Amino acid sequence: MAASNPTQNAATGISDRIDPVTFEVLRNSFEYACTRMATIMQRTSFSPILADILDFSNAIYDAEANLLAQAANCPVHLAAMKFSADAALKRFPKETLKPGDIVALNDPYQGGTHINDITFVMPIFHETTLIGFAVSRGHWMDLGGGAAGGMSFSTHIAAEGLRLPPIKLYENYEINEDFLAIIMNNTRTPFYIKGDLQAHLGALKAAEAEVTRAADRYGRDLVQLAMKELIAYTERIVRKSIEIIPDGVYEAEDFADTDGFSPDPIKVKVKLTIEGSNITVDFTGSDPIVKGSINSPYANTASAALYSLQFFLAPHAPSNAGMFAPIKLIIPEGTWLNPVWPAPTIGCTTLTSSKITSAIWQALAQAIPERVTGSTCSECNWFVSTAVDRAKGIAGVFSDLPAGGWGGTPFNDGMNVTMDPLGNCMNMAAETAELFFPIEYESFDLRQDSAGPGKYRGGLGAVFKVRYRCEGELNMETSRTRQGSPGVNGGGFSAVQRSSHLYPDGSHQVIGGLSPNGDWTSPLLSGHAFNYDEQFLFESTGGGGWGKPSERPVDKVLDDVLDEYISIDAARRDYGVVIDPATMKVNEAETARLRKLQP
Repeated sequence: MAASNPTQNAATGISDRIDPVTFEVLRNSFEYACTRMATIMQRTSFSPILADILDFSNAIYDAEANLLAQAANCPVHLAAMKFSADAALKRFPKETLKPGDIVALNDPYQGGTHINDITFVMPIFHETTLIGFAVSRGHWMDLGGGAAGGMSFSTHIAAEGLRLPPIKLYENYEINEDFLAIIMNNTRTPFYIKGDLQAHLGALKAAEAEVTRAADRYGRDLVQLAMKELIAYTERIVRKSIEIIPDGVYEAEDFADTDGFSPDPIKVKVKLTIEGSNITVDFTGSDPIVKGSINSPYANTASAALYSLQFFLAPHAPSNAGMFAPIKLIIPEGTWLNPVWPAPTIGCTTLTSSKITSAIWQALAQAIPERVTGSTCSECNWFVSTAVDRAKGIAGVFSDLPAGGWGGTPFNDGMNVTMDPLGNCMNMAAETAELFFPIEYESFDLRQDSAGPGKYRGGLGAVFKVRYRCEGELNMETSRTRQGSPGVNGGGFSAVQRSSHLYPDGSHQVIGGLSPNGDWTSPLLSGHAFNYDEQFLFESTGGGGWGKPSERPVDKVLDDVLDEYISIDAARRDYGVVIDPATMKVNEAETARLRKLQP
């Protein structure tokens, strides 16, 4: 009886069958397994989007496919990978799996998100007993479809590329050559495939080695007990953090600019209900399925909701299934946040998840205004372009994620040019891009006046410019081109984003967003042609402000002007601070007068 109903340590809540030191050692060994997976992925993958941008995620699960630990990779992947693991086990029940079996899938309607994100699920056995799963997900550069990267912005998911249901891609660690041939025949970048597959395989085998080594050293029973206790431990931490938030109902909305077909914004509506140590996240009232490619499958919407909350619940807690136990999700089927086949989904992880985060953070600002930040740039700004140098016979596909700013916080200004929370990815290094492709990165500068004003202003966005030394076709998803990201607690909106085509004669064309005359063009681009020596210019937005701009100290506004973060005009318009352009000193009398007029 003592073995099946162990007592708990009063201080930790952990079973007395495992001492606190061993518990911590095993917890760290699980986390180390994931970190080692990530290191192997970065160092051995072939495609720049994995090796340089780090658009991948790795995690381990227990024998019941409950998240046990994860590396600090892409948040939008991490919570969603559970749904892929479940889909893999539905197709291949765990009782049928053997060592070295690896199931691969990317179907958005079977646990996936968008087609480019491929998930690999491998069982981990200790001797003959299944004790867990290793899961690795990577964003692959291209899997066919009507445009590079699958960004055809069509009305049917078939146009986005090769859609894999759960398939047993490996048996006994050996790849199925027929499946491999199908995958390589359905991509513009076959030269990356084998290298990236081996990187995923190496990551999975590293997790297997670490988990089985722990079982060898501490015993399988103790390791499995530690897995169970670790998830329960995190749940207790998260529940205590929820109990601090005042009970109540908090609602907010955010919008995507367009689905590429309708001129109307697409709405995310969220209602957070907090009761004791539980949170219900209800998306009832969000818009129906849309025609364009920004629909978000259930796994993606759930992942966005879960990671968005964890920023302000218990980010210090070990990352596992216990984080999600207190959270109930209501995502009505038939909305763009829970579509049905054949709705296209290519923009779901990059565009839609960031709007879900912004809406949730705005709702939380009503409950815990002293803790929440202004919205980030709330965009991934993902673009994929062909690069074809016909004279040299070079053809490739390159991609990047020009970042924007984060929102102001209750304590300081937002971070400049930082990847949106959905990704935790890197920008493509200019040296890498120019080495691989016939292009030149000409600028990646801070963008003046891009941040939302506030007592603590948002971080700045960027001015990104690339020159084609070849022919190319640009495909891009972005938003925030009608209105920037919102602030909280009186903070202002950031600037709008804009995409432009620059020509050698000095002329330019706005190809996404607002033109100088006020005309607006959809920012969802597919197959936009560039010729030799033409340039693509993207202006990203900053984050929303925190608190009233009139409460920002005058000396900080002056510093921002001197640093060229904001202009003299913006200092006067947004902050009521008047600066003499000749002396660069504050006109104190006029500033005092204007600040009295500000709310």
